Amino acid sequence: MAWFKREKKGIITSTEEKKETPDGLWNKCPSCKKPLHYAEQVENKYVCQYCAYHLRIGSKEYFEILFDDNQFTELFPNLRSGDPLNFTDTKKYTDRLEESYQKTGLNDAIRSATGKLAGQDLVIACMDFNFIGGSMGSVVGEKIARSIDYSIKHKIPFMMISKSGGARMMEAAFSLMQMAKTSAKLALLSKAKIPYISLLTDPTTGGVTASYAMLGDINISEPGALIGFAGPRVIKETIKKDLPKGFQTSEFVLEHGFLDFIVDRRQMKAKLGSFLKMIN
Repeated sequence: MAWFKREKKGIITSTEEKKETPDGLWNKCPSCKKPLHYAEQVENKYVCQYCAYHLRIGSKEYFEILFDDNQFTELFPNLRSGDPLNFTDTKKYTDRLEESYQKTGLNDAIRSATGKLAGQDLVIACMDFNFIGGSMGSVVGEKIARSIDYSIKHKIPFMMISKSGGARMMEAAFSLMQMAKTSAKLALLSKAKIPYISLLTDPTTGGVTASYAMLGDINISEPGALIGFAGPRVIKETIKKDLPKGFQTSEFVLEHGFLDFIVDRRQMKAKLGSFLKMIN
């Protein structure tokens, strides 16, 4: 005889009394496919505890990881893109922007803030991939420019966290102009002898790679991040050759001299804190 005997047949819990698992409580590692609990992700800085895969995160999580006690002052929070070209593809650009505002709660693909990292003052501008693929539009360029001006005025080091699919096609030349604009502002930062730290995360591609992402006094990245200009398929079709294994990963880019070092997200705050203390 079984040790358990059901006295009543059928499930009698009413629909209203059923308890659902909250959305976002569990996640699956894209690399090893093992389940990850949200509390464990936060504790482990959004790195898989089984295979050390670095999950994609946004500005909210990076600010939480890097700023002391998650205390910071957001800079220029209300900037939003216009539609100078009245652009329409499968839908109007204005409609696409409105959808992104509702979906992400962000005003554009970047947030800037100032606070303390390991007791050192720092300005951080961080991109969000969830907002139209982290694309670089006029607001992204303007926020970076204003953040650099703030760093120069207050003599505070500047850190850029890049995570982008490239320039925003819906703004055409207005988007491409941001490459020159941000590069010129970074030249002023360098002239003022204020350090610039560039962190390239997964993915950093297109016009972002071709401008501010690669102009840091130190260029660093996370393990396994995709870093490049054009996509592998485009390059392969252009040069008509097979590409090396691991092409466009941060490890490959480091090996070929475009990065200074790769740092695990769990050690990033300590490494950056040491660097800021050294330069100060």
